[in-house]
Amino acid sequence: MMVLAVIIPVLMLGAVLALGRYEEWVLPPAEDAEQQPHGATLRHT
Repeated sequence: MMVLAVIIPVLMLGAVLALGRYEEWVLPPAEDAEQQPHGATLRHT
C-alpha cells in the first residue's frame, strides 16, 4: 500500500507533464495575439 501511495502521484504528474508537451506539439502557435481575449490565457516563452 505504501508503494502505491508513492507511485500513483508520480505517475499522475508524469501524465500531466506529457499531456502538456503533447498539447504544445499538436496545437499551432498563436500568431496574432489580438484575436485572443486579454487575461484568458498565459503565453509561455
